[in-house]
Amino acid sequence: MATMEVLLIEDLDNLGGRGEIVRVKAGYGRNYLLPRKLAIEATAANRKMIERQRAALLKREAVAKSTAELQAEQLRNLVLNFERKVGKHGILYGSVTALDVAEALREKGYEIDKRRVVLKEPIKTEGEFEVEIKLHREVRVTIKVTVTKA
Repeated sequence: MATMEVLLIEDLDNLGGRGEIVRVKAGYGRNYLLPRKLAIEATAANRKMIERQRAALLKREAVAKSTAELQAEQLRNLVLNFERKVGKHGILYGSVTALDVAEALREKGYEIDKRRVVLKEPIKTEGEFEVEIKLHREVRVTIKVTVTKA
């Protein structure tokens, strides 16, 4: 199996954090990571460039983490309410998805991408649920989501 070493530019779940050198299958690196600018090849020149940028990268990482922690404090007590039509057996017509949660947060003034909202599957019944939001690689917050009858 052909492999290659890449230098990650972005944090990727199940692979590694920004600035790490990881070994991946050659096809995954060439066809997914490199074209999407999620990583660059781990050549000697690129490694030297990253070493020079490491201090700035660490500063940016610290600022991003502190910003995420402040945002987590603001979100900790937030409750999102959704009104949906409900069938006879308490099952929703439609569902509440990660996109719905992200849009509700945007309406409240928080810019959170739907990929940061962790839902194993869409919410399809009424009730109270806890939804996790990944604000940073090391910062996660859980918010309450309430789904009621419309």
